[in-house]
Amino acid sequence: MPSQELLTAMGKFNEELVKAGVMLAGDGLRPSSKGKRVTFPGGKLKAIDGPFAETKELIAGFWIWRVKSMDEALEWLKRSPFDEGAELEIRPFYEAEDFGALAPEMREYEAKMREQLEKHK
Repeated sequence: MPSQELLTAMGKFNEELVKAGVMLAGDGLRPSSKGKRVTFPGGKLKAIDGPFAETKELIAGFWIWRVKSMDEALEWLKRSPFDEGAELEIRPFYEAEDFGALAPEMREYEAKMREQLEKHK
């Protein structure tokens, strides 16, 4: 569990992101001891209880940001309260345009899915 000091600093940083319209979503994840690792050997679901002994890298939380570029994301991360040794990975989402000729179909499918999500809120 992170220290109270880090949680307070992270809360303030998250507030900045929200006020700037950058943060769309974010949350921390419980330890792997509370999770399951799922594989599909032979096409059948197999679930293994955590903790995971062979885990070299583990996601502890996530943000979804709306930024114009990777450079803008890096500028925001320079302001984050992480200590030395912290490691984060930043990656963009796929956009419909990334799928070339499928882009119109992807946009239509995405619009239908978003509509269904809104109905379930």
